Amino acid sequence: MSDERELLEYRFMNLHEFVTVARQNLNRNNWDYLIGGSETETTLARNRMAIDAIGFRPRVLRDVSDVDCSKELWGKKLRIPVLCAPVGSLENFEPGGGATVAAATAEFGNGIILSSVSHPGLEKTAEASGNGFKIFQLYVRGDEAWVDDHVRRAMDCGYDAFALTVDTDSYSRRERDIAKRHERRRVRPGDARIYQARFNWKDIDRIKRLCKIPVILKGIATHEDATIAVEHGVDCVYVSNHGGRQLDQGVGSMDVLPEVVEAVGGRAKVMIDGGFYRGTDIVKALILGADAVACGRLYVYGLAAAGHAGVVRLFEIIEDEIRICLSLLGVTSYAQLDKSYVRPTRTPLAPHVHSVFPHLNLPKEHY
Repeated sequence: MSDERELLEYRFMNLHEFVTVARQNLNRNNWDYLIGGSETETTLARNRMAIDAIGFRPRVLRDVSDVDCSKELWGKKLRIPVLCAPVGSLENFEPGGGATVAAATAEFGNGIILSSVSHPGLEKTAEASGNGFKIFQLYVRGDEAWVDDHVRRAMDCGYDAFALTVDTDSYSRRERDIAKRHERRRVRPGDARIYQARFNWKDIDRIKRLCKIPVILKGIATHEDATIAVEHGVDCVYVSNHGGRQLDQGVGSMDVLPEVVEAVGGRAKVMIDGGFYRGTDIVKALILGADAVACGRLYVYGLAAAGHAGVVRLFEIIEDEIRICLSLLGVTSYAQLDKSYVRPTRTPLAPHVHSVFPHLNLPKEHY
């Protein structure tokens, strides 16, 4: 092991240490963009509350000497079933942006969901990923021909799936930004966002006919829409409230997951994001029926703290947390888990974006 590698491992031994260094490296505007939500940030807090309200029921005296943290998704083996959620403007956190993250996840062995509003774009990020697992996510900012062109380009570049975000018909009020008069995107008459507002189930049918890779709908928050999605042939229902950054006063993603899993009924894959920061969070989601979990803010802390190496190191720690969790639950693989391993419980902490890190030592004004 090189001295540089040893130094990195010593520098980052806990997840909250990435948060501290990321805060040191980022200006206030980019920090608030990363950690903030919309309006009262209630949906953001409920994401964390929903995860904390689930407790484990561990089993003992089982042979857990060989724990497997990997999982397959569409025929590809992921070292852990944790993907990098699509985050816009990744280049604000590290110059290489999506390409840096793609290369890091390819090295580690999980995957990236690339946002269409992150540089260096679809083709260059795919090149950086190589044979790594990668999904392209699109915000609809153009007409049918524009959307279809992105579908074709994603297929040509070897993406493993194509995701459409469907919870951004209006751009929310991010009050952390507005209070500083730092509005990143303002909707104006004739703005390209009108295409997202017009986007509907007929467009999904058209895209399904064109797309030869799995189609994912990101932003599903009810069993009604999950049911409609599978009726239209969607390959994956992605439970998300945009990390609490779109509709305020929403329900936490983990509270929504069971009804979506029931509605899907095994006819499609189920992904989820929203407040996932620890290995135990990942295991809870898989117990309740998710096939994979995406984290957003978490991996960006690693990216902002130490670039490519930071992302790899962060997922190494997550993998260790998952391994420990599985072994202490008394299982050696996700297949052995069922709902008997969890139960509702009381939440011990007031939820906020960093409540999962009790040892994080940041001044209150940085939260």
